Amino acid sequence: MSKPYPPPEWETAGFNHIWLPYTQMQTAPLPLPVISGSGVRLTLADGRELIDGIASWWCACHGYQHPHLTKQIAKQLETLAHVMFAGLAHEQAYTLAHRLVSMAPQGLNRVFFSDSGSTAVEVGMKMAAQFWANRQEPDKRKFICFRNGYHGDTMGGMSLADPETGMHRTLNRYTPEQHVFDIPNNRADLTALAASLKKVRETVAGLVIEPLVQAAGGMKFHSPEMLAEIYQLCKEHRILFIADEIATGFGRTGSMFACDEAGITPDVMCLGKALTGGMVGLAATLATEEVFEAFLSDRLETALMHGPTFMANPIACAAANASLDLFEGEPRIAQIQGIETQLREELKPCHKLEDVIDVRVKGAIGVVQLSDVSGEYILELRQRFIGEGVWLRPFSDVIYIMPAFTISSAELTRLTDAVFKVLTA
Repeated sequence: MSKPYPPPEWETAGFNHIWLPYTQMQTAPLPLPVISGSGVRLTLADGRELIDGIASWWCACHGYQHPHLTKQIAKQLETLAHVMFAGLAHEQAYTLAHRLVSMAPQGLNRVFFSDSGSTAVEVGMKMAAQFWANRQEPDKRKFICFRNGYHGDTMGGMSLADPETGMHRTLNRYTPEQHVFDIPNNRADLTALAASLKKVRETVAGLVIEPLVQAAGGMKFHSPEMLAEIYQLCKEHRILFIADEIATGFGRTGSMFACDEAGITPDVMCLGKALTGGMVGLAATLATEEVFEAFLSDRLETALMHGPTFMANPIACAAANASLDLFEGEPRIAQIQGIETQLREELKPCHKLEDVIDVRVKGAIGVVQLSDVSGEYILELRQRFIGEGVWLRPFSDVIYIMPAFTISSAELTRLTDAVFKVLTA
């Protein structure tokens, strides 16, 4: 594809060697070369500027190059860039673990660090399966998940995705087979789920759910009340409740964690994405003391045998601690409430458009769902948004906005106006 500007040298030299994510390389347009980011704006190599409406897959919650984040990372670089986290430790990791436990739902007392959301889920599944094995119930090793769910791209995480419509369905033969249900919408659905859990509970280690918002599976919402009911069913049937808060954690739904809105403490909670404010990769899997104690004995084989090379990387932990500083010192929750109010008002006109079947908003998430959408149309929409000076990346049948919490009212209006204008055209 020809470019309207001379491509930078690094793009010319490197593109033919890159394999891009979630991309059909034979037909997709070339990615846009970004040379800098500031606030919610990305500057391209040709000088164009885009307002980022999805915060780099929802992680850059404080915007790009926030001065406090960059300062704390630079400070950590001066003393310790990395050290293995086995037999050695460092202040940033211990401080971060303490702070996460202090802010997480009460009862989540242990923190295991890893380096990506997928790995955090994998660790959570491993914890759940070995929890029961260590308690002499090895048959409890399968998992319950939900249609429209997405829990990462590792083998265990892929097994939790929707086997019919999920992006990993071509690998169904190679992943473990799990129990897949619909998230209940009403009391009758809940009764049906309870009956299903009763049938399979003796072989189930845990239930994995994205609380309140199923993100990459189509931005599907469910209520805090229903989440609490599902949690109670897990307690009744001796199934560990695993909350995948990688997308929803750190304010995205309007509370610091989505589980807070349901008033529940999961047995295991997975965190990532916004954990470091989008500065560097880091993830965490939190567990209750009950889960942790099942791994304690005088035998090594009962320990959690997992250890990513870069787990608890000091630079990443410094970034996460700096991000938590901003949640404590700046009005993030109030900003999210303002974004929610503005999204509700400014996306409302999309209801009347012919191809729109739903408009929904939750916290700093705005979704416009379309009818009868082809892959070619989604790619065309992406290009049209670029033409409007915004970076939005529709997928499946949804256009969504999940911006940095620091976005200004005027910048957010640029995003909502672009959605309406492009769909109208």
